[in-house]
Amino acid sequence: MPARLLSLQARLLPRGPMDVVRQVLLFALAYYGYRVVRGTVDDPVGAAVAFEHSREVIHFEQSLGIFVEPSLQAWVSSKPALIDIASWLYLNAQFTVTMACLVYIYLRHNSSFYFVRNMFAVAMWTANVGFMLFPAAPPRFFPEWGFADSVANLTHVGHDSVAVNSLVNQYAAIPSMHVAFALMIAVPLARLSKHRVTRAFWAVYPLLVVFVIVSTANHFLTDAILGAATAAFGAWAAAALAHARPAAWAFQPAKATA
Repeated sequence: MPARLLSLQARLLPRGPMDVVRQVLLFALAYYGYRVVRGTVDDPVGAAVAFEHSREVIHFEQSLGIFVEPSLQAWVSSKPALIDIASWLYLNAQFTVTMACLVYIYLRHNSSFYFVRNMFAVAMWTANVGFMLFPAAPPRFFPEWGFADSVANLTHVGHDSVAVNSLVNQYAAIPSMHVAFALMIAVPLARLSKHRVTRAFWAVYPLLVVFVIVSTANHFLTDAILGAATAAFGAWAAAALAHARPAAWAFQPAKATA
């Protein structure tokens, strides 16, 4: 029996229970930084600045002719099932899907997990700096442009509720970490997948997330682009760290099969 328990622990906890504790604490620390940043803008003055920044984003996109968010949400909202699916995906993509994928990588591809962890850590702290220096309100706060809070319509919980405010920084729209997280799980999982179907799914997953965040009026296209840039910076930093410690932090992709 002890041998079986040791074998089970080796599969579930490849580097022992303390390693799991370390990984959880690292992600918890990044989230704590997110909460601290929230406190720097969670007042009337900070909110006013965040609204002004978002108006600047709207004017910037208008100058480039890419301010398509109101039209996209109007089209998706005309299809009740589609907007409900998009809203549900928005609620689950950033935390549920991301955490499930991180756990999967840790358990099944542990040697590659530490590259992904480093990438997430750098990207999350980079985003925290962005949230502090450039707070921005999401499109759903601008009904005068035709935006509606589709997630609140689905859940019947408004953005001004105590529960939402206790967990979420309402003015952390730039960069979009939905997009950053989607890229930081999709690219590794595509490289770790052995089959073409799963590789294809993860290849399109970030595009699906961009569609979701824009159609639900939670982010502008600019937010999505900067979210992708944040993920790219995290990947670059993780690659640099892997170069310093290849045995511990290098990424090891799987060999493809049909």
